[in-house]
Amino acid sequence: MFIFAGLWGTTFAISNTDAINGLTLPNMIWYFMMAETLELGKPRINRTISEQVKNGEVAYILNKPYNFILYHFSAGLGDGIVRMTLNVIVGSIVAWILAGAPPAPLGWLMAFVTLIGAWILHFCVMALIGLAAFVVEETNSFELIYQKLVFILGGFLFPLDMFPTWLQKIAYALPFPYMMYAPARLFVKPEVDLFWQMLGGQVVWVIVFVLVLSLVYRRSEKLLTVNGG
Repeated sequence: MFIFAGLWGTTFAISNTDAINGLTLPNMIWYFMMAETLELGKPRINRTISEQVKNGEVAYILNKPYNFILYHFSAGLGDGIVRMTLNVIVGSIVAWILAGAPPAPLGWLMAFVTLIGAWILHFCVMALIGLAAFVVEETNSFELIYQKLVFILGGFLFPLDMFPTWLQKIAYALPFPYMMYAPARLFVKPEVDLFWQMLGGQVVWVIVFVLVLSLVYRRSEKLLTVNGG
């Protein structure tokens, strides 16, 4: 966060302006705090599933009387809540020192609501990547590609407000902004219209990914090759 604050501090100083595309330097620092919270708290169940496939544990879990996907959802949610809570506490202290008082309460509320949707979207994608391990076992390359797409088109490195209009249109047509930009942007500049736009987009993409995840899971079970005992 210190590096990020220094980078944007230099950018604003060179630009000789208090705001860039409607965002001030304090906005940028608090934006990154929320984006980093989501990045560090998102479920990385693809690694867990891949390891379970490699050591054969997945066969044991699949024979249990509960849904494999919901099992990982519960485990990932518990871990994510702990990590995001810790990051919000520590990150807020650092951001407060660097940028001053936090955003208004409305920003916290909008960020919290869209953070839930963003986390679910991350889970769905990570679960899809994890299910690929049923076939290829090693999924790190898929995770790396996905991470870079979120970093760029999701607004982790730069808010979408900084993008040219044509690139913003492309980004909004994809699920990535709803995974990162939505809670971070609403956190620093809460806007009712943008909130409903982001929330609506999250609902649509959650439905799409849940349907795809269900189909892929049923298909992957048939293709699974188990190693180990």
